[in-house]
Amino acid sequence: MRSIVFTAVVIGLVVGGCGTANEESSGDEELGAQVSIVGAERLVAADQEPHNWLTHGRTYDEQRFSPLDQINEGNVGQLGLAWSYDTGQHRGHEATPIVVDGVIYLTAAWSIVHAIDARSGEAIWTYDPKVPGGYARWACCDVVNRGVAVWEDKVYVGALDGRLIALNAASGEEIWSVQTTDPQRHYTITGAPRVAKGKVVIGNGGAEYGVRGYITAYDADSGEEAWRFWTVPGDPSLPFEHEELEAAAATWTGEWWKVGGGGTAWDSMAYDPELELMYVGTGNGSPWTRVHRSPDGGDNLYLSSILALDIDSGKLAWHYQTTPGDNWDFTAVQPITLAELEIDGTRRKVLMQAPKNGFFYILDRATGELLSAEKYVETTWASHVDMETGRPVETAGGDYLDKPKVVLPGPFGGHNWHPQSYSPETGLMYLPAREASFIYPLNREFEYNEPGWNLGLDMRGLPRHLVEMEQPVPTGHLRAWDPVASKVVWDVEVPGSVNGGALSTAGNLVFHGTSEGEFAAFAADSGKELWEVRLNIGVIAAPVTYTVDGEQYVAILAGWGGGAIIGFDVAITAAYSFENVGRLFVFKLGGTTPIPLVKERNLEIPEQPPLTASAATIENGQGLFHEYCAFCHGLLAHSTGVIADLRMMDEGAHATFDAVVLDGLMESEGMASFADVLDKDQADAVHAYIVSRAREDRELQATTDAGGL
Repeated sequence: MRSIVFTAVVIGLVVGGCGTANEESSGDEELGAQVSIVGAERLVAADQEPHNWLTHGRTYDEQRFSPLDQINEGNVGQLGLAWSYDTGQHRGHEATPIVVDGVIYLTAAWSIVHAIDARSGEAIWTYDPKVPGGYARWACCDVVNRGVAVWEDKVYVGALDGRLIALNAASGEEIWSVQTTDPQRHYTITGAPRVAKGKVVIGNGGAEYGVRGYITAYDADSGEEAWRFWTVPGDPSLPFEHEELEAAAATWTGEWWKVGGGGTAWDSMAYDPELELMYVGTGNGSPWTRVHRSPDGGDNLYLSSILALDIDSGKLAWHYQTTPGDNWDFTAVQPITLAELEIDGTRRKVLMQAPKNGFFYILDRATGELLSAEKYVETTWASHVDMETGRPVETAGGDYLDKPKVVLPGPFGGHNWHPQSYSPETGLMYLPAREASFIYPLNREFEYNEPGWNLGLDMRGLPRHLVEMEQPVPTGHLRAWDPVASKVVWDVEVPGSVNGGALSTAGNLVFHGTSEGEFAAFAADSGKELWEVRLNIGVIAAPVTYTVDGEQYVAILAGWGGGAIIGFDVAITAAYSFENVGRLFVFKLGGTTPIPLVKERNLEIPEQPPLTASAATIENGQGLFHEYCAFCHGLLAHSTGVIADLRMMDEGAHATFDAVVLDGLMESEGMASFADVLDKDQADAVHAYIVSRAREDRELQATTDAGGL
């Protein structure tokens, strides 16, 4: 049994009955009296319970639009903090809170689950799945988790180490746990599960570490596997697990199965209860570079695709591939939103997605027919999508086979996992978009490396290219996109390029948080800023809204991190200048609680030891650092503040460098040993490079009075 922390609040269970559209009082019961059963009828009719937030996107269609309008454009300026709750974690916080009848369920870093009183912010229980600290090494993009799902009297969470766990909603006690992944492979789970028709559906991540993707449904009561859909074929000399893989295998060449293939379904899902289809987005290939993954070409199904799966059987109803033969890490795991739109004079039930590749797609959700595909950000790898074939038309600007290229968008995408919001009242999609490029240098000598990243890119040479090749300055945007007219209606540019998700409401409002630590409300129709508060904690999660006792609240989980820790925006982020606290902020009209203070960081780089290593050793250390260390500690050893800034090492840290890197001294805190890929001489070279960078930036601080760098 995992550790469970209780407060004096005791929650009992009500057996039977579920809330309906006419039972809003179910959200206003005195806390401690009951936890209502959240069954199929409530989830299908979640739109009739605006006081709750029952699923990841509030409703199965994942629109993230709330009909609540007590807080509106006329009074939003009166918002103030009602209460805040500290998670005790200091890594990335990406979860969407689930709100059920006065109780909030959310996850923090390390897959830890918190149940909180939605009125007061008091802790009810905490569940820690005890993920081994060393597992952080296999999480490409921080030890994050995007939330839980609820069904009947249970709360479900996917743990970073691949377990799917069912908890008692009242007490936080573990009911069952299943290992959904092969423990011998480097899979992770960071996404939120979804529940439909008594099945819990969960995917996984890890393509960069050479895994093969799949999505699995489990019985919500027992945890028994109901079905599994593999997203890429395995060894074709062996029987295929299901018939869809035979057709997929014809689109691959070489021996892709030896490096996994990728295609992990690590985030997006949406469900249509009428069609009984679960829509799932799939990820990039392993490795990223198609010349190393499938050397004689091919589309590589079902990479970078949207899959429509029958919820009962897991069989494929249809698929659409956004980036055939992906070569840029252009995943299609970005949020999927279902809606009804009038297209060419006909009302259509559609699926909408803005994946990484820069095109906004509208598909018929019953058939997969492509209805629209237009650029929502600047895109240089393809000129357009051919509407007859449904395929992007690639350009020379995206081909880095012969020489490195600056490509737009880069692997973080024009839009990543950060949730979008669609308002049926304005007809607009509110996108946390990003205009940012990346330099793609092909590694011609690529060989599969099981302990490390398998990108197929020359990461050792990347620092040189960053200096030699000019890139546009990255920018972040809250962008209102008209999906029918395929145009930007309004756009708010924000200083950082990696920011939070969006929430729209019937109060003509859009809420959005930023990496700078600001949380703001905008007019949904015009984009005019109406209210802003400074949290001094970066935001990458999406807000939610709910009511208790007839009073509306807006909640946002803060705590910066995720994939951006590799070095995006650096000094712009609140995490660089302030302690990166994990904190849930809850606002209401007339709230008077002061915003809690956040400790400022000391950004002065300490004096460094003498640099005795040769230039060749430092250059080797630079290459090793960018192959094994930069994904957490930042490009050019320039940390974003979420994970230790190695330029800030003091005398004691330098003395224990080998003990940390080779002996695993800090494994329990997430810093695993790298002795399997680095020997003593190589560790010394990495150390020398870090000292070199620290000395450079310390000198720059002294000469420019720049403070933090």
